[in-house]
Amino acid sequence: MLTHQREIMIYYNPEANNHKQIVGQAKGLVPHLKVYSYEQSKPTTLMWRHTLDALGVHPKQLMNKALPYYQQHLRGREFDEEGWLNILVHNPELVHSPIAMRHREAVICDRPSQIIRLADKSVARHYSDMED
Repeated sequence: MLTHQREIMIYYNPEANNHKQIVGQAKGLVPHLKVYSYEQSKPTTLMWRHTLDALGVHPKQLMNKALPYYQQHLRGREFDEEGWLNILVHNPELVHSPIAMRHREAVICDRPSQIIRLADKSVARHYSDMED
């Protein structure tokens, strides 16, 4: 997906309260933020593969293991990487936190401030000055 070099995309589950809160706060932290729900932008296996490569994590690490679906259907089971990718494609609501991307970089946004790592240097510097 081609984007402007300053644009940050954030993917989230609009049904999860923590996702909505993080996205709402992230909108105030960085300019040029595009927000996509997993329903709007159905991630494909290839998109998940690129995202996981950018994050440097295994698909299972994105899962919210406390959710009932995970507990009932996935807990204690092992899948190969392709199997975990298919689970993500068909169940993106299992992802525990929003994921922000800019070019080939990505961060898991457990907190809104984590999106700053993808922002332009001037925005990141301004934000860090505000925290001091």
